[in-house]
Amino acid sequence: RESQCAVCLMHMKGEPATMQQAPRYDDVVGEVLGFLRERADACERAGIARDRIVVDPGFGFGKTLGHNLALLRSLRRLREELRLPVLAGWSRKSSLGRITGRTAPDERLPASLAMALLSLQGGARILRVHDVRETRDVVRVWEAYEGMESG
Repeated sequence: RESQCAVCLMHMKGEPATMQQAPRYDDVVGEVLGFLRERADACERAGIARDRIVVDPGFGFGKTLGHNLALLRSLRRLREELRLPVLAGWSRKSSLGRITGRTAPDERLPASLAMALLSLQGGARILRVHDVRETRDVVRVWEAYEGMESG
């Protein structure tokens, strides 16, 4: 609170060592939304200004491919209901390997770029990536399409 730095709240189900062992949700979007809402409210009660809070649905952290895709499709809902910027971190994720058949993370650049674009279109405004130069090109193209180009 005293540092005045930004805070990123990420959802994760379980512990890192076991989180991918058959994760289950009754309503993944509702549960992640509820968790992030509760944590954002707790931050505000602790004195962290809302304009310093960002939320991350935690793609790949205790979620199946189906859960991840459901959350991707709901990014705009998360942003609108929480009234907070959304961070999306799909870069090189194993879910992309399941979709594409690319087992090596460094072979997942095209899929990572596709997910970056889908995340932007869905409402994310912050991307966590490995391949900054290539992703920046995607962002520039998207910004031009949206009429946000700077030049």
